[in-house]
Amino acid sequence: MRTREGVRIVDEAAVIARVRTGDREAYAELVRAHTGIALRAAAALGAGADAEDVVQQAFVKAYCALGRFKDGSAFKPWLLAIVANETRNTVRTAARQRTLAGREAAFAEAEPLIPDAADPAVATLEGERRDALLAALDKLSEDHRLVVTYRYLLEMDESETAQALGWPRGTVKSRLNRALRRLSRLLPDFRPREGGDEHE
Repeated sequence: MRTREGVRIVDEAAVIARVRTGDREAYAELVRAHTGIALRAAAALGAGADAEDVVQQAFVKAYCALGRFKDGSAFKPWLLAIVANETRNTVRTAARQRTLAGREAAFAEAEPLIPDAADPAVATLEGERRDALLAALDKLSEDHRLVVTYRYLLEMDESETAQALGWPRGTVKSRLNRALRRLSRLLPDFRPREGGDEHE
């Protein structure tokens, strides 16, 4: 598996087995490999400026709960479920509501979506589309926002999305379908990228 940070874990199950024997460097490998997507998830789910704290706490909780991690499962969706729960807890206990602008800034800081070398006109258009998408996502129910975020913003396939959200795959499909219909009414030009394992 190769992450956006370029960290490569050849055999994730072997690394997790090493963690379970007390190898702290093995857990550091998992942290390095999954920090980028965990930050994007926390930011996209509303953690705002608290995204780094949320992710750090999620990694601590994941480490403590590793005994309950099911062998043969993928680590990323399991971790992102913990990130989502931690984000919800942070948002609930926060004294102030996160604004769309703050969430957008945190999401953009977590990982640039537009390369520095991009044409300025294209970059402006992409930025406007991203702003419109985030504004539309705020109008969706929490379940619909979660399924769209995992499936498209975090580029997880259908089975990873189901695992991360703890939903059956049929529920992921139906909620994603309803969410995309709602988004298409809010954003007539919205077309998500196809991918994953939709057609089995």
